[in-house]
Amino acid sequence: MTPEFASTAGMDRLEWLKFRRKGIGGSDVAAILGLSPWNSPYSVWATKTGRIPITDQGNEFTHWGTIMEPILAHEFQAVTGKRVYRQNKTYYDPEHPYLRANIDRDIAGEEGFLEIKTATEYKSSEWEGDQVPVPYQLQVQHYMHVLDRPYVYFAYLVGGHHFGYKRVDRDQEAISIIEPQLIDWWEQHIIKDVPPDPDGTAATTAALRALYPEDDGEALSMDTSFDSLLTSREELKSSMESSKEATDAIDNKLRETIGEASAGETTNWIVTNKANKRGTRTLRIKRKKALK
Repeated sequence: MTPEFASTAGMDRLEWLKFRRKGIGGSDVAAILGLSPWNSPYSVWATKTGRIPITDQGNEFTHWGTIMEPILAHEFQAVTGKRVYRQNKTYYDPEHPYLRANIDRDIAGEEGFLEIKTATEYKSSEWEGDQVPVPYQLQVQHYMHVLDRPYVYFAYLVGGHHFGYKRVDRDQEAISIIEPQLIDWWEQHIIKDVPPDPDGTAATTAALRALYPEDDGEALSMDTSFDSLLTSREELKSSMESSKEATDAIDNKLRETIGEASAGETTNWIVTNKANKRGTRTLRIKRKKALK
């Protein structure tokens, strides 16, 4: 299937960020599948539905990655003899136009394309031999589906001094698993606007803090299912084998349920989520005292 495309050449940064919200790009794939160290299904939902304001705040990794991209593209050309160029296009699947691809560079005279990555020294093992970090594997398999391309090259710099490149071929078996999940996720959570269940990741916590930055001083009554949930949390906290992410997932479910309220109560528990002097909301959980 031949992909369609929209030109991004005339877009300013804000227009581009708004445009990104209208589909599933490469960096969204691992997050939607629960395999991203940076984002989560819940944080992607909150962003794509416009609940979190658009900001152009990156971090030092994205900043230096942007600066290094043309340098590494040039090095790839010098080492391989291939010529690469920008497309300034967003490609999309004509049947499911929210499935999108924004490649770093195309390769002249070839069916493949180029993706450019930087990594810190302590991530070097993820690039050894034929290895590629899982989020990037998912990204390019998604791109190859949208573009209907057979392979991609990665050009990468590890630790600021080790340059390498490698080819990754299309994996149709993986694509046949990934793409239906992305389609189902978009239709269930974006088109129907049903939030995914909050998990215990830092990305979900950050999204909930952005969604509900202030409390309104009200207390709400929480249904009885939260009694068993809070009891499970208490048991997890007292267990040496418990996962922090499991308790964080419960905490995020509580944050989502309380929303803008200051507190919530069940038959046996009081949960508050009030702003401190710095304006940061803090979740506190207390079991009610039994009546004598």
